[in-house]
Amino acid sequence: MASDFRLKEQLPRLTDRIVETYRDVPAISHLGHCALPNYEQVVECVEDLKEVLYPGYRRREGLHIGNVTYHVGDLIDGLHDKLTRQIARALRHEDRVVKKSTDCVEDTDYDAKGQAMAIAFLERIPSLRQILATDAQAAFDGDPACKSIDEVVFCYPGLEAITVHRISHELRRLGVPFIPRMMSEWAHKETGIDIHPGAKIGHHFFIDHGTGVVIGETCDIGDHVKIYQGVTLGALSFATDSDGNLVRGHKRHPTIEDRVVIYASATILGGKTIVGHDSVIGSSVWLTHSVEPHTTVTMEKPKLRIRAEMPDELKPELNYSI
Repeated sequence: MASDFRLKEQLPRLTDRIVETYRDVPAISHLGHCALPNYEQVVECVEDLKEVLYPGYRRREGLHIGNVTYHVGDLIDGLHDKLTRQIARALRHEDRVVKKSTDCVEDTDYDAKGQAMAIAFLERIPSLRQILATDAQAAFDGDPACKSIDEVVFCYPGLEAITVHRISHELRRLGVPFIPRMMSEWAHKETGIDIHPGAKIGHHFFIDHGTGVVIGETCDIGDHVKIYQGVTLGALSFATDSDGNLVRGHKRHPTIEDRVVIYASATILGGKTIVGHDSVIGSSVWLTHSVEPHTTVTMEKPKLRIRAEMPDELKPELNYSI
């Protein structure tokens, strides 16, 4: 059946109706303002950074100590330019939002500030590689199914998520707005693991399997912590002010001390909740208060109820004599 081209005559009117909503619902339109950070460019920065952090694993093959300097130097030069531009846009947007201005705020040299932040971040790459090496080692040490560190780098979503988190966390520490959250939500989409860039995470961190893990903004996680899929480290409640607005900037999420293991689907909530070092939190536990070090918390043994229905054709024939 051929298309009815007469129906296309209504499309200009539809377009006008859609554009009218841009005036009626301006909150989700970004028209006539300063350029926002570019999503594709931010993701490209993450991919370039992973190439620097894990050389030889991703796009460029055949790297060796004789040619890696040129390759990394080229990436760092490009990252400088892209990060400078995107951070400048994020800073300008932040000022516009804070100052409630509908136009770009031009009394600040955003490019200079963006460049300074970009350089400061790039300077932290050596230390990022040091701590990510501990995360990769923790994954290898914590999973008997793993055959090598190479397998961790290629295959483990937990390392992918923590890599992007450590990048976004460093940018946030430097005061870069907006972009860290863009990075963390991209990693969330890619891995199913949701780590807010504000969370503080120690070395040798391992997320096994990973899907469904949520780690909130004000979490403090110590060293040698291992968590499994479906774990939530979240807020117990959201305080509001006298006008009913959410109170921001206070600790809402738990503290997990060193060498804690948290098994699948456990939920730990509250800014005052502390899980003491060397503790184990069992599967499906709901925890809203602190536990002392060297504590094991488990649910009571569940009771299974199994009911089987046998089809008539499988029931034995019964002979009755009267």
